[in-house]
Amino acid sequence: MRARFLFPSIALLGVLSGCAGTVPLTPADDANNPKCAEIMVRLPDTVAGEARRSTNAQSTAAWGDPSSVILRCGIPSDGPSALPCFTVDDIDWLRDDANDPQFTFLTFGRDPAVEVLVDSTVVSGTTALTDLSSAIGALEPTRVCADATDVFGN
Repeated sequence: MRARFLFPSIALLGVLSGCAGTVPLTPADDANNPKCAEIMVRLPDTVAGEARRSTNAQSTAAWGDPSSVILRCGIPSDGPSALPCFTVDDIDWLRDDANDPQFTFLTFGRDPAVEVLVDSTVVSGTTALTDLSSAIGALEPTRVCADATDVFGN
């Protein structure tokens, strides 16, 4: 699973250092899912203090100049993952830090999934996810992160 959403994310990392104007992005495979539209209309104008910018791809958004937060809706949902799972404002997230200081966050237990790329040298990942939680909360969770007591029964 990690490699599956990491590859498109790496391609987007170059955008994090982009210039003013429309942010060129690649839509996710299921970007035309009507549930993505529910999220897109709820996205805030600012995330982590950064202003929203226009993008050229369906079900995408970007904030900051250069872009420090990028969102793509329509990522395929997968099952269990070896990536760490944590909760911010009732939204479960998988965190991929393979490209630290650029982090990839993927919603867990929501279909379709939402991917958020954050340049942590500019903004806080937790702040960005908090600012996006109201919009992403439009998708009902289908499952939640398991903790060690769920797995080991302690």
